[in-house]
Amino acid sequence: MRRVVVTGMGAITPIGNTVKSFWEGLKEGKNGIGEITRFDTSGNKYHLAAELKDFDPLLYMEKLAAKKMDRFSVYALSATAQAMEDSALEGTVDKEDLAVYYGSGVGGFETFCESATTLAEKGPRKISPLFIPKMISNIAAGNIAIRYGAEGACVSVTTACATGTTAIGEGYRAILHGYATAAICGGSEGAIVPLTIAGFGSCMALSPSEDPDAASLPFDSRRGGFVMGEGAGTLILEEYEHAKARGAKIYAEVVGYGSTCDAHHVTAPSPEAKASAKAIRDAAEGLAGISSEKLYYNAHGTGTPMNDTVETLAIHKAFGEEAGKLHISSTKSMTGHMLGAAGAIEAIASILAMENGIVPPTINLKEPDPQCDLNYTPNVAVETELEGALSTSLGFGGHNACVAFRKIKD
Repeated sequence: MRRVVVTGMGAITPIGNTVKSFWEGLKEGKNGIGEITRFDTSGNKYHLAAELKDFDPLLYMEKLAAKKMDRFSVYALSATAQAMEDSALEGTVDKEDLAVYYGSGVGGFETFCESATTLAEKGPRKISPLFIPKMISNIAAGNIAIRYGAEGACVSVTTACATGTTAIGEGYRAILHGYATAAICGGSEGAIVPLTIAGFGSCMALSPSEDPDAASLPFDSRRGGFVMGEGAGTLILEEYEHAKARGAKIYAEVVGYGSTCDAHHVTAPSPEAKASAKAIRDAAEGLAGISSEKLYYNAHGTGTPMNDTVETLAIHKAFGEEAGKLHISSTKSMTGHMLGAAGAIEAIASILAMENGIVPPTINLKEPDPQCDLNYTPNVAVETELEGALSTSLGFGGHNACVAFRKIKD
């Protein structure tokens, strides 16, 4: 089987609209959460979100092109433009050998909501012919393939909060087994709209806090739900010999992927953490030989009461007595929960942590939950030598995914 490496990355996030600014924000413990500005939240129980700041799509596309796409597709193409430029892959791989594995948790929800209002107020004749091409959740992947002429597999992944991680894992497997030479992988979300906030709120999944520094609280005893974020993350995966032959910069090697399902409940994780632990174990097989002290684990860490205790149990089951030696953090404490984009952005965070030897913090972790008894890197980044990294995502419907990276070895 072939080796798979990461040769490009792009990030559009609530704490920075480039990979560099995103990483600086992570190191500083920057909080991307604030009052929702997109719509009037008066009369709403939930007022906070992690919105993008100063994002300019015209850096990546023409104004008319942006208008023809939902926000989630705009974010996806913007992050992908960064990643493709970073990788210098374009023009070096046959079109039929370039694949796309890219997803969204909910797709074009903003377009859906706006069109529903138009239908109710003005009737069906006023619905735009662009409604369906803007709204369907596969269209970010489709737009990426069209933009870069990727004629290989184009698979739109939707595994809820695990979408970005699943997309990376499936792209990794495609290259590993010879179905592609390179793959554009990641996830995008642009769903900070009234209906989404109301829906997740009705599921009792959102934090009702009005204090940005006491809202997204992974592993803290005060936690009461997640804070919605938005943005996109893109990774360029490539077969190692192809990348080496063209002199590409290699960030890391992808060495493992685990994908399982709790098969338990539509929203709640299985309290036994059996399937989630297996996903982590399966991915971690690729990190054999690396001591636990030199591993970074980017936690799903949503700040919901059940998720954090169950994920802690899953880590214990996956690593046994070594669990306490891992360097763990939840970057959702800074970015909020970016839903379908979360796994891709957190994979980028994991690679950068390993590359720079810096563990980003879990900010605002002031009252640790006794049931969450691992090293979550509270409040301040830690410098340490890292040789491997894991990024885990656990989604509604019981979807579990974990990807593993290690420093490249010739």
